[in-house]
Amino acid sequence: MATRTVPSTTPRPADTVPPGLPGLDARHSHVLTDARGASWHYLDNGPELAARGHEPVGTVLALHGNPTWSYLWRRLVADALDAAGAGAPAWRVVAVDQLEMGLSQRTGEHRPLARRVADLGAFTDALGLTGPVVTLGHDWGGVVSLGWAVDHPDLLAGVALLNTAVHQPDDAPVPAPLRLALAGPVHRLGTRTTRAFLETTLSLARPRLAADVAAAYRLPYLSADERDGIEGFVADIPVDGAHPSAPELDRIAAGVARLTVPAVLLWGPHDPIFSDRYLDDLVRRLPHAHVHRFADAGHLIAEDADWTPALFRFLPEVLSAEGSATPGTDAFTGPRGPSTSGIRTSVPEVPDPSASSITSPSASPDDSATPFVPLWTALDARADDDAPAVLDMTTSTTADGRPFTASWRALDRQVRRIAAGLHGIGVRHGDRVSLLVEPGPTLTALVYACLRIGAVVVVADAGLGVRGLTRAQRGAWPRFVVAQRKALAAARALGWPGVRISAEPLAPSVRRALGVTHELVDVARAGEGRPLPPEPGPQDEAAVLFTSGSTGPAKGVVYRHAELSALRDALAAHFDVRPETGLVTGFAPFALLGPALGTRSVTPVMEVSSPATLTARAVADAVRASDARIVFLSPAAILNVVATADVLDAGDREALARVQTFLSTGAPISAELLGSAAELMPSATPHTPYGMTECLLVTDITLGGIREAAEAPDAGVCVGRPVGGGEVLVSALDDDGAATGAPSGAPGVLGEVLVRAGHLKERYDRLWLTDVEAERDTPPGRWHRTGDVGHLDDRGRLWIEGRLAHVLRTADGPLAPVGTEQHVERVPEVRRAAVVGVGPAGVHQAVAVVETVDDGTGRARRPGLAPDELAAAVRAASPVPLAAVLVVPRMPTDVRHNSKIDRTRLASWADRVLTGGRVGHP
Repeated sequence: MATRTVPSTTPRPADTVPPGLPGLDARHSHVLTDARGASWHYLDNGPELAARGHEPVGTVLALHGNPTWSYLWRRLVADALDAAGAGAPAWRVVAVDQLEMGLSQRTGEHRPLARRVADLGAFTDALGLTGPVVTLGHDWGGVVSLGWAVDHPDLLAGVALLNTAVHQPDDAPVPAPLRLALAGPVHRLGTRTTRAFLETTLSLARPRLAADVAAAYRLPYLSADERDGIEGFVADIPVDGAHPSAPELDRIAAGVARLTVPAVLLWGPHDPIFSDRYLDDLVRRLPHAHVHRFADAGHLIAEDADWTPALFRFLPEVLSAEGSATPGTDAFTGPRGPSTSGIRTSVPEVPDPSASSITSPSASPDDSATPFVPLWTALDARADDDAPAVLDMTTSTTADGRPFTASWRALDRQVRRIAAGLHGIGVRHGDRVSLLVEPGPTLTALVYACLRIGAVVVVADAGLGVRGLTRAQRGAWPRFVVAQRKALAAARALGWPGVRISAEPLAPSVRRALGVTHELVDVARAGEGRPLPPEPGPQDEAAVLFTSGSTGPAKGVVYRHAELSALRDALAAHFDVRPETGLVTGFAPFALLGPALGTRSVTPVMEVSSPATLTARAVADAVRASDARIVFLSPAAILNVVATADVLDAGDREALARVQTFLSTGAPISAELLGSAAELMPSATPHTPYGMTECLLVTDITLGGIREAAEAPDAGVCVGRPVGGGEVLVSALDDDGAATGAPSGAPGVLGEVLVRAGHLKERYDRLWLTDVEAERDTPPGRWHRTGDVGHLDDRGRLWIEGRLAHVLRTADGPLAPVGTEQHVERVPEVRRAAVVGVGPAGVHQAVAVVETVDDGTGRARRPGLAPDELAAAVRAASPVPLAAVLVVPRMPTDVRHNSKIDRTRLASWADRVLTGGRVGHP
C-alpha cells in the first residue's frame, strides 16, 4: 500500500478510558502529547507506585499489536502493583496505544514500520523514560518494540515477547489469515468497513472471551474511521522483499540477532498467525532467551495463559544482569553474552546436604575431570570389524530366514556416508533432525550420523499417536525430518515442519505427493568418500527425547553430548557391558545404545511401538541369533513373555539359560512377575532399574533385593540404591501435599524425589517454567525434581510411592497411592489396582479402582461399582478406609510402556461415576 498523502479519516486526539472496563483501573489511563504534537493514550502504574511509596527499579514498556490496544496489558499493570505491595521489586509498567490504534490519536496518516518505530521513540522521549527498560511486545507490537530496543541500547535492559515475528521465511508464505486480509477488495472490507478482522482475532482466544472483555477490546474500533489504523497495519505487512517496509524489518531482525540482554519468549502454540516457525526463528536470533510454550494457549496468549508470573520471574534476572554490567556496556556489547543453557535461574540458598544424601559409590556426577569420550568412539574403534553390530528381527530377514545383520564395518561406513551426505544437503551443527523411523539398522545409522556432524536428533515415540506426535514435531520444530512413508504422509497432511527426507525409496509421483525433497539412499550415496565436518563438543546439544506422555503432554528433554556419553559409561560400568556381551533390546530405544557400548544388539520380533506384543519365543530366538548375555525388556513385554512361555521348547530354554543379566526397565514391576521371568532365564541376575526420560538410570535393584525389601515395613516399591555416580534426596510433603521440605537424605520422610547424576538431562525443550519448577529449591549443582513421591529407608534404598500429582490430599494429610494399591493387589481376584482421590482437595476420599484377573470366566466386562463380595475383600485388604471400590475391564496406561496407570484419568472417571454421571469407560 502506498503512503497516504491525505487523511482517510477524521483526525481526533487521544482520550482516556471510560470507567468500568473489566480488569482495568481507569486511574492508570493517561494522555501525553509528544514534541511533534501527536497525542498518545497509555496505561501507567507509575503514579500509583509513587503514591504507595514504591520506587521503581525499572520500566516495562509494553506494546500491543493489531487489532488490540493497551487493554491487552491490564493484568500486568495490576499485578505489578500487587507484587510491589507484597515486597517484590517495584516495576513501572507503561503500556501505550500506537498512533491510529486504541485510544491514541487518529491522524489519518499511514504509518509504515519505520515510522511506527520512530513514533515509539518520540513517545518515550516525551515521557522522559529512563533505563533500565524491558520491552514487551505482542503481534506486530513485538516487531515495533524490538525496533525500539535495537535503537535504544543505552536504555535497554531486557526483551520480552509474546507471539510475534521479526522475519518472514523465504520458503514459507505469509500465514493464510493474513493473506486473506490482504487480498484485493477483502482488505478494506474485512479490516475497516466491517469488524471482521477484529472479530476474527478476538475469536482466537482459548477459551472464548467473556462478553464484557470482548466489548472492551472493541471499544476503540466501533466505527470505520476508528478502524483505519487496523487497515493500515495489515497493509504494512511485508509479504516479500519488494514491500516498502521489508528493509526496516530486515534491519530490526539483524539488530535483534546482536542483542545480548536477557530475553524471554512466552508462546501460545495454537496460533494460526504466528506459529512455532516464527518462534524457531526468534530462538535462533536470541539463543540465550528463556522460552516457554504454554501448551493450551494461542494467539491471544495474554488472555489464554497465566503469563504474568513468568514475566515477574524473569525480571530479577534483568536486574542481576544490570548489576553486573560494567560502565560503558550496552545491549549489544556488554558482558551479558548468551548463556550455554538458556535456563539456569538462581534458587534459594539450601544447606548442602551432600553429607546426608544417598549417593552411589561412583564418582561425583559433576566431576569435570573425567575426560569426554564421544558416543561414537566404540564404533570408530571397530570400523574394520566384520563381526555383527546390529541385528534386526522385526521386519527384515535374509533368504534363508536369518535376521538382517549389519557388521561393525558396514555400520561405520553407512554412518559416515549418511553423515557426509546430510552435511552435503545442508544439515549443519545445531540443526534439529527429527527421526521418524522404526528401530533397526537404518535408525541406528541415522542417529550416529546426526550426532557425528553435530546435528540434534529429535526422537518421539510413535505410540504418542497422531496428536502427540504433532505436538512434539511442532514443539521441537526440526529443520529436517527423516521418515518412512506413513510418517511422511502424516507430516504432509498435518503440516509438520522440516525438509522431508524419505528413509525408503519412493516412486517419483509419491515423492511429489508427500513433499519429499531427498531420499536417504541418495543422501548416503552422495556422501560416499566425502570428508566429515568437525566433531561436536561435550557441551553441544545432542538430542531431544520426548517423554512418554503418561503424566501429561509429552515433553521434549534436551541432552548434550556430555550427558549421553555419561549415560553410556554408567550403563557399561554398572552392568559390566563388554564387546562380547551382546544385548537383546525388547525395549526398542535401548537398541540405539549398542554401538555406543561397543557391543552387538538385536531387536526381537515385535511391534516396536507396542512392547506387549513381545513373546517368549521371540526373546529366545533373539538370544540364539545374537548369543546375547543381557536382555532389556519393559514390564508390559515381560507380562506377555511370561504369558507365552508355555510354547518354549528345549532349544529355546537352552538359549535363554545363557542369559547372564536381565533388566526390566520403564516402570515398577512386582517381585512375582520378575520372578516368573527369571525362571525362564535361570542363570541371569534380574534387575529392575529406576529412571525416567530426564535421567535414564537413577537406581537399581535385583530380584534378591526386592525379596529382601519385601520383609521391610515400608510402603511403596523399593527401587534400590543410586548407581552411576547418582545421588537421591527427598523434599518432604506438607499437609497440602506440596513438596516444600528442604531436600534431605533422612530416612522415612515422604516427599518428592530429587536426583542428580552426570547423565541427567540438560533441560526441557522450550519449557522454561517447567525447568524452573524442576530445579526449585534444590541444592547446589544440577538437581532435578522428578515428580515422583517416595522415601529413603535407613539402608539408603529408595521406595517409590506414586506421582506427586496423584497424592491424595485427605483430612489426615497427604496419602501416596502405591502402598495402599500393593495391599489391594494381594486380593486374589485383583490383577492391578489404582487408588485415587475424589471430592474436594483437602478432604479427598480414597477410592480403589481394580482390574480383575482372568479366572476363566473373563475379566469384568463393564466398568462400574465392584460386586459386593469383591468390594468387601478389597476393603478388608486396604490399610486405609475406602469410600468406594470400582472395577474396570482394563486399566488406562501410557502408550510407551503400556504399564503406567493413568491415575488422573481414573480419578476424573471415578468422580463422575460416584456423583451420578454417565459411567462409560475411563
